[in-house]
Amino acid sequence: MANNLRDVYIIGVGQTPCGKFPSQAAHVLGREASWAAIKDSGIHARDIEIGFCGHVYQGMGVGQRTLKDIGLVGQPVINVEGACGSGTLAFWEAWRTIAYGQHDIALAWGVENLSKIMSGGPLPLEEDDIEVALGMSMPGLYAMRAKRYLDEYGISAETLAKVVVKSRKHAAQNPIAQFRKETTVEQVLADPLICDPLTRSMCCPVGDASAAAVLVDGETLKRIKRDESRLPIKVLGCIAQSGGYASATGLTCDPSENVTRTSQMAYEQAGLGPKDMDCVEIHDAFAIAELIVTEALGFAKKGEGARLIEEGKSNYDGDIAINASGGLLSRGHPVGATGLLQTVEIVNQLRGEATGYQVADAKIGLIETMGGAQPAMDGITCVVSILGK
Repeated sequence: MANNLRDVYIIGVGQTPCGKFPSQAAHVLGREASWAAIKDSGIHARDIEIGFCGHVYQGMGVGQRTLKDIGLVGQPVINVEGACGSGTLAFWEAWRTIAYGQHDIALAWGVENLSKIMSGGPLPLEEDDIEVALGMSMPGLYAMRAKRYLDEYGISAETLAKVVVKSRKHAAQNPIAQFRKETTVEQVLADPLICDPLTRSMCCPVGDASAAAVLVDGETLKRIKRDESRLPIKVLGCIAQSGGYASATGLTCDPSENVTRTSQMAYEQAGLGPKDMDCVEIHDAFAIAELIVTEALGFAKKGEGARLIEEGKSNYDGDIAINASGGLLSRGHPVGATGLLQTVEIVNQLRGEATGYQVADAKIGLIETMGGAQPAMDGITCVVSILGK
């Protein structure tokens, strides 16, 4: 990795509420979030030199259609797809083009309108995937991970329910969250069983949203006309990796190795470690994911992620605030937008402007997003970003 990368800052962010909006086209959601980010940055829209749009199911040219609606045409716009990691992959592309000196100002956004293409149930997967052809779904895959984890480490389904209880509590204070009603362990366990041991509340919802960020290099930050009352947030580390081959004896598509590998590279790039993080947004598409990813990121030893939940250490006011937004389980998981929603949350936390629970004195935050599954691989993509004041 090059050592002479330019400093990159986020100077504006924007987002839409998460929910089901079948009458709103994806580019309309994208326009709302992108324009909010541009306004937040205080720059002129035409200062943006390049755009990267993350999405999964929104068809051809959704990025170009988004920017056309706010008068931005002619500049390069790249549509980025990396399954559930599409949003943060778009952010990584924007960071990279600035860090390597190709452009000075970039817009990254993610958008998805899932409710226009499906009313509920698991995401449609690639039918030529042998496991999908044999009936594998994402709930099934995460249920397999959960069953093994519970058995291997002696954890009960009540711990998974407590992940949801914490998630709903955090989301209850977040005005953009899809689910804002608190729940109990008993209610979560009494929910319809989707795939043993996962009940409905332990699975993320179908939904729609968009989120965006404006990025600039350090020198441009000094000279550009912008709203200087808005605190710029520095990108301390940003790493994207694809999945590797899974162990021949391990569980199919265990994401731990990919998350660990990617996060270690991001920590090294930032010159920081897990203990330096104040707030974290992780990819908790299913309740078991919080335990697995927490461990993979280095916040707990293998098999001890449950202790953070049981002891309240991952609450917004705990030792390490994990998913103070409500995460994918409760804020929502509009797949292409998810990574940028996580990014906006961390930026707002570091600015002291969280839309929900504010993590006290937050100075450093981490975003982890992973996407997809394929046979004998530990996922399709993983992106880890570290941001700081």
